[in-house]
Amino acid sequence: MATSDTKLADTDEKIFIGKGEETAWLTLALANRHGLVTGATGTGKTVTLQVMAEGFARAGVPVFAADIKGDLSGISEVGEAKDFILKRAKEMGLTFQPDQFSTVFWDVFGEQGHPVRATVTEMGPLLLSRMLDLNDVQEGVLNVAFRVADENGLTLIDMKDLRALLDAIAPDGSRKAADDEEDPLAPIRKAAQSYGNVSKATVGTIQRQLLVLENQGGAKFFGEPALTLKDFMRTDRDGRGMVNILVADKLMQSPRLYATFLLWMLSELFEELPEAGDLPKPKLVFFFDEAHLLFTDAPKALMDKIEQVVRLIRSKGVGVYFVTQNPIDVPDKVLAQLGNRVQHALRAFTPRDQKAVAAAAQTFRPNPKLDTARVIMELGKGEALVSFLEGGGTPSMVERVMVRPPSARIGPITPEERKAIMDASPVKGKYDTAVDAESAYEIIQKRLAGTAAPADGSGGGEGGGILGQLGSIASTIFGTNVKRGRMSTGQVIARSVTRSVTDKVIGGVAADLGKSLGGSVGGSIGRALVRGALGGLLRR
Repeated sequence: MATSDTKLADTDEKIFIGKGEETAWLTLALANRHGLVTGATGTGKTVTLQVMAEGFARAGVPVFAADIKGDLSGISEVGEAKDFILKRAKEMGLTFQPDQFSTVFWDVFGEQGHPVRATVTEMGPLLLSRMLDLNDVQEGVLNVAFRVADENGLTLIDMKDLRALLDAIAPDGSRKAADDEEDPLAPIRKAAQSYGNVSKATVGTIQRQLLVLENQGGAKFFGEPALTLKDFMRTDRDGRGMVNILVADKLMQSPRLYATFLLWMLSELFEELPEAGDLPKPKLVFFFDEAHLLFTDAPKALMDKIEQVVRLIRSKGVGVYFVTQNPIDVPDKVLAQLGNRVQHALRAFTPRDQKAVAAAAQTFRPNPKLDTARVIMELGKGEALVSFLEGGGTPSMVERVMVRPPSARIGPITPEERKAIMDASPVKGKYDTAVDAESAYEIIQKRLAGTAAPADGSGGGEGGGILGQLGSIASTIFGTNVKRGRMSTGQVIARSVTRSVTDKVIGGVAADLGKSLGGSVGGSIGRALVRGALGGLLRR
């Protein structure tokens, strides 16, 4: 029996997703408990994602979503009353009302959206190592490079900065020990060697991996002006949340770059946003398409920290929704954090597929009226099994529903429509032109030319800078800058703990100072000791 459309409209407290024997509502106050949208290719995941994004936007919640195929871009244009849409709406007792949503397009390559950039310093050694597919030894050398950069006032903004720094810390076999005084980079090389053996071969390997990343277009991602994440958290003049779409069709050709970029965004959100507790609705909802790429070949330490960030970012008012083909693509520890579930059809053509269907069925709260495993294989296009959190945060019994039709256009927009949207964008001109500020590359070149102060970390010269002075004061207070010989394992652990305390004491000061200065210098100061939540958690 048809139900009045007024009863099935979004409200200030919940979003209407679909209808079967029961109506599927996503409660806004529980939307930051994260979610999962799964299903085989062609079963309707993208449309479901669009329906959810529209609901959040209507409620005034900004949305960020990766658009792998280009289909999600249609959310920016008025929906079309096509026959299949009108038929589905009528079956659900709805009156189709075309709509469109304020949209900002982003593109790492700057071709189909505003450029998205981060500095090398912001990315940090942990995520950069994953992006470059480095082993433990190579990651260790990269950590040494970042520490040396911090202590010598060498701001790392783009690829050439990192290359120049790696060249600077590599041993120079062409110089004899007696010639060190004539080597303007000798203090940097000595500083690097003080943290362990930095071999020229290992540095060379990292340089070659950087070349691979550059060939994939990754160099365009590193630079300034760096992305301000608050630009994702806007509402339009009608109070609706802005829909931020990352154009990812080309980015997906470099899966590791794609996954690491989105993981960096999560860690930055975690670091920058204050604690918010339980809110009536999220501050931002983040859709992570092709989510299995985040977990493929990830080391255990990184997996643990991903789980930790996903769990803790809820208290910052951010909801994270993973979109992938099968729930088994997501590790159990992360899956346990995803309370809102939408499962489209899965096909079971092999014994492995059958096990995957059984595993998917077990992730739902059982409904005695449904054979969940059987229904998963019978679902038609646009149908889904749904279980959303309710009441005190417990999952509802799984229900079979037909997902409501989107109000905006289904499918991609034209290049002309995209250009018109970008021309009217609230961030037009802010990121479109790259800025090459003085940073590590230029500073090192000056030292080689004999026009800059030595990098000995002393005095107020260019070598230490404000960051060097801040670190020196804190290190003196806590005794972490006292020169030592070869340390035992116990001493290494004790020193690491002491440095962790140092970081926590001055981290807030550094972050505030960085914000007040702005630009590359401020960014370096604000992040040198607190290098992003994910990296910071792993190093402690």
